[in-house]
Amino acid sequence: MSDTSGLITPALVDLHLAPADKSEALRSLAQRLVAEGRVTDLDGFLADVAAREAQAPTGMGDGIGIPHCRSPHVTRPSLAFGRSTRGVDFDAPDGRPADLVFMIAAPAGADDTHLRILAALAGRLMDPAFTGALREAESPAAVAALVNGEEAPAAAPVAAVDPETAAAPEADVAGGGLRLVAVTSCPTGIAHTYMAAKALELAAARAGVQIQVETQGSAGTTVLAPEVIAAADAVILAHDVEVRDRARFAGKPTVDVGVKAGVNRADDLIAQAAGLVAEAGSGASAAPVTAASAPTGEHWAQRLRKYLMTGVSYMIPFVAAGGLLIALAFAIGGYRIASAPSVLGHFDWTSSHSWAAMLFQTGKTSFGFLVPILSGYIAWGIADRAALAAGIAGGAVSVAVGAGFLGGIVSGLAAGFLVLWMIRWNVPRAIRGIMPVVVIPLLSVAAVGFLMFVLVGSPIASAMNGLTDWLNGLSGSNAILLGVLLGAMMAFDMGGPLNKVAYTFAAGALTTAGTTPDAGSLKVMAAVMAAGMTPPLGMALATVVRRRLFTPEERENGKAAWVLGASFITEGAIPFAAADPLRVIPANIVGSMTAGGLVMAFGSTLRAPHGGIWVLPLIGSPFLYLLAVAAGTVVTTAVVVLLKGLRKDAAPAAADSAVDGKVLVGA
Repeated sequence: MSDTSGLITPALVDLHLAPADKSEALRSLAQRLVAEGRVTDLDGFLADVAAREAQAPTGMGDGIGIPHCRSPHVTRPSLAFGRSTRGVDFDAPDGRPADLVFMIAAPAGADDTHLRILAALAGRLMDPAFTGALREAESPAAVAALVNGEEAPAAAPVAAVDPETAAAPEADVAGGGLRLVAVTSCPTGIAHTYMAAKALELAAARAGVQIQVETQGSAGTTVLAPEVIAAADAVILAHDVEVRDRARFAGKPTVDVGVKAGVNRADDLIAQAAGLVAEAGSGASAAPVTAASAPTGEHWAQRLRKYLMTGVSYMIPFVAAGGLLIALAFAIGGYRIASAPSVLGHFDWTSSHSWAAMLFQTGKTSFGFLVPILSGYIAWGIADRAALAAGIAGGAVSVAVGAGFLGGIVSGLAAGFLVLWMIRWNVPRAIRGIMPVVVIPLLSVAAVGFLMFVLVGSPIASAMNGLTDWLNGLSGSNAILLGVLLGAMMAFDMGGPLNKVAYTFAAGALTTAGTTPDAGSLKVMAAVMAAGMTPPLGMALATVVRRRLFTPEERENGKAAWVLGASFITEGAIPFAAADPLRVIPANIVGSMTAGGLVMAFGSTLRAPHGGIWVLPLIGSPFLYLLAVAAGTVVTTAVVVLLKGLRKDAAPAAADSAVDGKVLVGA
């Protein structure tokens, strides 16, 4: 039985899907789920499907589309299937319209179930017998039986393999057997990850080669055993995101390509790996091969952003803990607490001054880790665990020379790419075992230390000093414009890359604030937090002011958005933006620009990097700060109500009716 067993019935199969476009195809399949009682709200479910489609195309290529989502409107994990003569455009990488469309629907809380369904289905779609049987099926019952694993498809002819590409592995098998290991991964960690794994397994079987594949996907990973890696003759990495713990494969002949090559050219990759093993056996160079299609799933700018966001995500807890402790210390002991002697040996249990000094010194120590952690995990995001030592050491040097968080970014990137290059070295078998624990850390730490101490540390330190002076000197229209810009960035993607850039800028500047009560960097932090609070608060207020413009689910989300917004969790506005991005996102931006600009104009300050209204005692000019947040909230509400009110279909449609417990959708 398959992992998809029981998820589809004949009533959920449409063998004559004839949509005019993708949205019509999605609606047609969703209506079948509604009619079967597996989806409770058609429009709400379609909004969740559309939000998933906006993240990344679900066209798999070879005429297959897999639209899917997790939704609170789904009652049980389900699968609807449509077969289209004209085809549906799901933005597949090969440009081919999908004639086989699978709509996977899972309840909001069924993450593991949802991902297992996708993984199992993606793997089966690489079987030409399975897809061929679906294209030839004559009845919905036959399709349901095939997908549920109740009926085995007839065996398809084995694809012909080029004798030249097959010769190398077959020859090696005759001499004792070629053993390969592989890793597959893709940006979403679902479809292509498992399709590439299945394709490599099928290609290896055709060539008579042993292979074990580690799928680094969202449905869980079964890590390759160390003894399996040690026994492998070569490695195939088919990935569009960085391979986790890549140092395990150091020194082994490696074929390094994009995940799509794993799906479409599996036979060729097996042959390349065999060729590398043959070259290594003959004493020729067996350097890692990077095919012309090497990781192309993400643009270089997207990869760079991902590396930076990895560092930021690990840095934020240190910023939050250190910043809040320092802010509490100032609230208890005043700004002169920064010059208090060490509490080591001078702590008085009954003195508030001692407690304040302890909080300040602990927070300052936490802040001391900020740049090394940022640098270390940027490097980790690029080259995994082997790069941590060089990244953290480079960040520490950046602090020592005064280069701050800008220096940490440079040292993290340098360490990551240096180690990534070193991992690919072809080294003698005798030293492979010590490469990741001795050789790579030794050489990379020395190289990054030289870079930061001798070459780039001083120029970056000068830039940091200039940034600090600029922030502290901001006043008038310049300060307001900066607040407006940061506000727009905070609201545009609500926790996404632009939001994180604005927050990182403010948090990094916070570390340079010193003890000046009205430093410009403290105003920047206040503006960023106010702008981040505004979107969810604005949406929450809008659901109260004009209830009829929002669905029942959105009105429920609005209740939670009050708390999320008050706590500076901008992501509380995401459900509203996913359902109606063209109206919600502009409203959020205008409101946050208002809040950010007013905070800078009022001169409010903030030493804590997080907390929302819960750190109000730590905010300078707190009443003006609250006024700015309130103004931004009202503006957000006014704009979203205006934009939603302009829709021709603002009034709830009455096309649906309930008959005999079934939901019938009007034409």
